[in-house]
Amino acid sequence: MTRTVSALRERPRGRVDVELDGSAWRTLPADAVVRAGLAVGRALDRGTARELARELRRSRALARALRALSARDRSRGELDSRLAEAGLPDAARAQALEALERGGLVDDARVAASRASALARRGYGDAAIRADLERRLVPAEAIVSALESLDSEPDRAAWLLARAPDKPAALRRLVGRGFDRDVLDELMQFAREA
Repeated sequence: MTRTVSALRERPRGRVDVELDGSAWRTLPADAVVRAGLAVGRALDRGTARELARELRRSRALARALRALSARDRSRGELDSRLAEAGLPDAARAQALEALERGGLVDDARVAASRASALARRGYGDAAIRADLERRLVPAEAIVSALESLDSEPDRAAWLLARAPDKPAALRRLVGRGFDRDVLDELMQFAREA
């Protein structure tokens, strides 16, 4: 038996109460109702129900991704991983992430550049920055581009060493923060010769 949409009532926070054949049925996200094409007088047949289910999955994926982005900027890979852990299907995840990319809310290059710059300002070397970006599932090309946009690692290390009162302790700290040992050895050799 096919039921018919008899009323759609807007609710707060982007929700819609749906009535079928004069009886309350469900409260759904407004975006899913619109994209599924629900309208007063439209039959909720098998095809429409499938489309509504697809749109509900997409809406859940989009809402979950937006909540994750409200905390901080995230890479596409990081968001996709979170959505997969939540059990959302591939198609819904892909549609949600594509919509967020089109809207400029997901941008791997921006995430990589911003995070690399922040870590470099805090005294981290290229290896530590690369490892952090890889943990955030940033694509390799975005990582390379972000590292290339920074001052060179030798310049950053020289700047940090010049301000350190205890050079041996500073060297150990820089090695622990992902600076290349060869770069640091070279800087210390140059300092001794000067």
